[in-house]
Amino acid sequence: MHYPRARVAVDAAHYVQDLGVILGVAAVTSLVSQRLRQPPVLGYLLAGMILGPHVPGIIIGGEASVELAHGLSELGVILLMFSIGIEFSLRKIVRIGLPAALTAVIEVGLMISLGYLFGRLFGWTALESLFMGACLGISSTMLVAKAFQEQKVRGGFVEVTFAVLVFEDMIAILMLAVLTALASGSGLSPTEFALTIGQLLGFLLALLAAGLLVVPRFIRGVVKIGRSETTLIGGIAVCFGMAAFASASGYSVALGAFLAGMLVSESGEGSKVEHVIQPLRDLFAAIFFISVGMTIDPLLIAEHWLPVLVFSLVVIGGKLFGVSLGSFLAGNGLKNSVRAGMSLAQIGEFSFIIAGLGVATGATREFVFPIAVAVALVTALTTPQMVRRSEAAAESVDHHLPDRMLTFVTFYDGWIEQLRAAPRSAAIGSRVRRPIVMLTVDAGLLAAVLAGSSLVHRQVAGGHQLNIGDG
Repeated sequence: MHYPRARVAVDAAHYVQDLGVILGVAAVTSLVSQRLRQPPVLGYLLAGMILGPHVPGIIIGGEASVELAHGLSELGVILLMFSIGIEFSLRKIVRIGLPAALTAVIEVGLMISLGYLFGRLFGWTALESLFMGACLGISSTMLVAKAFQEQKVRGGFVEVTFAVLVFEDMIAILMLAVLTALASGSGLSPTEFALTIGQLLGFLLALLAAGLLVVPRFIRGVVKIGRSETTLIGGIAVCFGMAAFASASGYSVALGAFLAGMLVSESGEGSKVEHVIQPLRDLFAAIFFISVGMTIDPLLIAEHWLPVLVFSLVVIGGKLFGVSLGSFLAGNGLKNSVRAGMSLAQIGEFSFIIAGLGVATGATREFVFPIAVAVALVTALTTPQMVRRSEAAAESVDHHLPDRMLTFVTFYDGWIEQLRAAPRSAAIGSRVRRPIVMLTVDAGLLAAVLAGSSLVHRQVAGGHQLNIGDG
């Protein structure tokens, strides 16, 4: 005789035990990480490595339990993207303005180009190089926020830094959609890029227009009841409902969750929804990073130590230069720009998502993912020191500028101040149109950067491949 209910109960008990082991190890490693003044994310990744199949250590309940962790990690991605979306609203986009978008586009465009170029020099395929460039483009909101919180950093550059992060996250959402299409074989031509971006913008505008009629009213009604569990269920329902709709439409669940967060924010009750989902988000986000750690093969990283080293230096140097240049050109001042550049010199959660997408769709070989994770680990270790030393570095740059460069900086800052002091139109129509125009321009610039780097670097790298590593 068979007892299916008993078997299910036994399996469930094993899953509960394994989940208890996973969270217990993560609690210990995150505590050690924080005692060493490192972000808890490093502890979660270490826990995943300890529990994963590539490092001898604690053994959990086999492949099924590993798959359970990976499945739960998807919830972490969805909730993380939902929380990021709540930070977005049309009002906030208007407030942080075009300068932050300009900085993000310059920096991300530079990093995609550098990642593509060095990937081709290492003998990787064009698509692998493009995925790696995308991984290098997006800084870690979690790491930066934690570093600022622990070091009690204040000043104008903090707002500049978070404004750039906001637009980086927006570009990352666009890149996820573009890369998903490319992984399915859409090609790399500028026309196909433009078509993909156009389809994405159409989907975004249609979903936002329809969602604005329903979601804000629904959330206000739920919050009005005054019960936290009702607010939690209502917010999660919107999040997962739109994630499922985006997935059914051929886009990533991350995109749907992000749009859900934006629509919740438009209700005016975003902070209340975010407050009740925060513990749930933190739990599943931790599982997400643990799941990433389980996939890390130290031997594979050691085999590809040169790309890890090179890309780590590219991230630190490229982001420092790109953010500083873009922020200065956007009118944020030299010192604030340098400090923002040093604070954003890392990659993180979005890089894992992008690299995982490449492996899952077969667009990249498996070694790309651990390289991206290793670069994230290296740059995460350097981030606290970069933030701590940013003020001294900015002062040093200001003092050691050549006289002609200092004169240019002074005149440029004065010109920007004059532009800001000029009268602005307060017409309602222009205030509503501005965010939409900024989104369109941002997407168009990203498409141009991706397509241009693809065409240029294909010719450059084609004749100068080093054929290092897995070519």
